[in-house]
Amino acid sequence: MLTQPATRVLEPADLGAALAVLESAPVENAFVTARVQVAGLDPWRLGGEMWGWYSEGRLRSLCYSGANLVPLCATPEAVRAFADRARRTGRRCSSIVGPAEPTTELWRLLEPSWGPARDVRAHQPLMVAEAPSSTVAPDPLVRRVRKDEMEVIMPACVAMFTEEVGISPLANDGGLLYQARVAELVGSGRSFARIEDGKVIFKAEIGAATRQACQIQGVWVAPEHRGKGLSESGMAAVLQYALADVAPVVSLYVNDYNTPARASYRRVGFQETGAFMSVLF
Repeated sequence: MLTQPATRVLEPADLGAALAVLESAPVENAFVTARVQVAGLDPWRLGGEMWGWYSEGRLRSLCYSGANLVPLCATPEAVRAFADRARRTGRRCSSIVGPAEPTTELWRLLEPSWGPARDVRAHQPLMVAEAPSSTVAPDPLVRRVRKDEMEVIMPACVAMFTEEVGISPLANDGGLLYQARVAELVGSGRSFARIEDGKVIFKAEIGAATRQACQIQGVWVAPEHRGKGLSESGMAAVLQYALADVAPVVSLYVNDYNTPARASYRRVGFQETGAFMSVLF
């Protein structure tokens, strides 16, 4: 037990305490909570370390350090401790992402040694829905992607990722890790699409899912079909699936400059409740 403010790498025995912190903010922490619920705190299974910050003998803040660096329920003092540890270990992540306030401070402290970033998205509204859309009818052609449709869905996933992040997910390892992630979502029934004549018209995934909340990601409409309202009816369909089969709260976050998408999500029934920040390297 740590009696003075301190940070350390958590171990499997700390799982209960870590989940208590994560589940105190079920929507903001959904991405990491989902991973911890499946993999525990073993770094090999989790894909990274979980750093814990203790105050008065209690675990109060977390920071996931893997492909992403993610501050969770992080107080200002915890953020400073996480920044010190991150500087010592060196940058291993491809992005820093998390709730805007602690992530902004974490990046302020790390930028002198880790910068410059390729892109900084300082304000990404977090949007939440707890009921099916009352104004937009769900697209009846949006359905779960089947396991035998991997070759159909992959080009749309690659196009979405490249358009959103600015680099191809196939760049480093030929796309093996990315393809495995898409296959995981398809296999678990969390990949949705409207497919016509063997081509994806609309797609989205439920990228993270816990009992309390889930998070939609990867929303994409084929360029030749944009401006037809397919994103709204498609999102209404995915929202309906998510609420019925996954969790009582559905969230997503979007770039603040993407005003058409924000307006579209509001029409479907999502409301802005907070903000995330992403730093891309």
